[in-house]
Amino acid sequence: MPTISVDKAAFFKAIGKDYTKAEFEDLCFDFGIELDEDTTDDKRPMVDGVQVPPELKIEIGANRYDMLCFEGIAMNLNVFLGRQEMPKYSLRMPPDGKLQTVTVKKETEQIRPYFSAAILRNIKFTKERYESFIALQDKLHQNLARQRTLVAIGTHDLDTIQGPFTYEALSPSEIKFAPLNQTKPMTASEMMDFYAKDKHLSRYLPIIRDSPVYPIIYDANRQVLSMPPIINSNHSKITLETTNVFIDITATDKTKLELVNHTLVAMFSQYCSDPFTIEPVQIISEHNNQTRRVPDITPRHMSASTTYINSICGLSHSPPDLCTLLKRMCLPAIPSPTSPDEKLDVSIPITRADILHQADIMEDVAIAYGFNNLPRQLIASTSFVAAQLPISKLSDIIRDEARASGFVEVMPLILCSHAENYAHLNRPDDNLAVRLQNPKTAEYQIVRTSLLPGLLKTLRENKRHAVPLKIFEVSDVAFKDERLERKSRNQRFFAAAWYGKSSGFEVVHGLVGRVMGMLRAAFITREQEGEEEEEKGVEGATYWIEGVEEPTYLPGHAAAIFLRLGGAGEKAKRIGTFGILHPTVLKHFQLPFPASTLEMDVEVFL
Repeated sequence: MPTISVDKAAFFKAIGKDYTKAEFEDLCFDFGIELDEDTTDDKRPMVDGVQVPPELKIEIGANRYDMLCFEGIAMNLNVFLGRQEMPKYSLRMPPDGKLQTVTVKKETEQIRPYFSAAILRNIKFTKERYESFIALQDKLHQNLARQRTLVAIGTHDLDTIQGPFTYEALSPSEIKFAPLNQTKPMTASEMMDFYAKDKHLSRYLPIIRDSPVYPIIYDANRQVLSMPPIINSNHSKITLETTNVFIDITATDKTKLELVNHTLVAMFSQYCSDPFTIEPVQIISEHNNQTRRVPDITPRHMSASTTYINSICGLSHSPPDLCTLLKRMCLPAIPSPTSPDEKLDVSIPITRADILHQADIMEDVAIAYGFNNLPRQLIASTSFVAAQLPISKLSDIIRDEARASGFVEVMPLILCSHAENYAHLNRPDDNLAVRLQNPKTAEYQIVRTSLLPGLLKTLRENKRHAVPLKIFEVSDVAFKDERLERKSRNQRFFAAAWYGKSSGFEVVHGLVGRVMGMLRAAFITREQEGEEEEEKGVEGATYWIEGVEEPTYLPGHAAAIFLRLGGAGEKAKRIGTFGILHPTVLKHFQLPFPASTLEMDVEVFL
């Protein structure tokens, strides 16, 4: 979790009281944060001949972006302590009534397509405020922005530039300006070489270095503002004398783009001559011919059940009492007009991006009430006996049988590339795979929908061992499912692979028979399937196999497994497939010998 350092004396002044270390630790605990360190008793270093004052290092929850700076922590604690009301943010038009505009060129789709902005007018910087402003940008870059890969922030002295602005994408040779704290103009290519050994900036160069175009922001006079996500222009840098700040934000993630904008303006608009006012900017996008005004500071609205909150917290508070508690957590709330005794209507301000569910609202009620004040109850004397989950017990039974058949269990990663899950198995994309929004590498793009890629990659990495190789896995795959709250579901599969100088088809066929027999499913022929016959096995489970043609397998050398639970009137279900892999599949996974595989769904037996 991020740790924020604040000047101890200035912070205690901001929250209206000098606390002892124990008192402040208790306050932090009550609010759900933690005092990591108080440097009062440490030997303080000297900077420019002045001793650094004592600091408090406060550990903040990773989802509380509004508390990544001095201003955010102080504001939240003051509201919690009842010293101030939750700020009301508002948009204010510029003095001449004409909004600044930024035109986003279509070419930026190739690199960083999303853009947002805001203006803080008549802001008053001191050395401490300025340093906090810069520090907040750094914290956002490190955490929410994932080292600038998702979001990059630029801040400029608006009085040194002139709108309207354009956000473009040009080749490196076309871009030339003097970067921050430099006086000599350089091309973008020259900057890549110049900053390659820079301790701070070198880590960001790979984000755009290999792209044919670089993002660039110009004003009306073609004066460069910044080349995100690397560096701003020296021409528009902000100083302690800056009074009007233009904020530009570029991103590859649309949601995080606006979260960063909201966090910045919410924290530092308090220093404007008219506190908590923000000047919006008009964004004209050539991607979709749309125009929007940013930032949108309209609160989100959520509904929360008073019964749910009271039952989880062990309270019996009325809706007005719960609203009073939520007010301490910067969450304005009122009893719902349609159901005043049962529901709360909660306004989620732009500072609380962490509120996603009524469980988050319930947690804030518990914090405001006080964790140590919540009712304590002893659980009635009851004997509990631990038991294995049915799916885990079933999996262990299958593992035992597979091992007894001479197969070795492997545990590949649950993530794989899209190609490995589909194209390498000669399968079309069925749009059922759960995709990672921002995968770090091409190797981990989706959550697997089949166990076969993991088995075949394991064989590939061990192909120099003596053959035959016999491996298996009993584990979960995942599928998208819009009917569920999390929009996905796990499913337990069993898969095995034989790899050697012969095809091994008879081996995996035999493994099917052994596993199905162990699961007490009797084998019948396809002709028997429709006949009324004496039930066999527990609950009359029966199975049969049919030849199938699938691109994963060699034509004429694959079979599907059909299972019918119960009597002859029960509907049969296809639960798996086994066969000899197609040569192109072997080639995709760099396997020189033939292989046969088996894969089946085992949850149907529960």
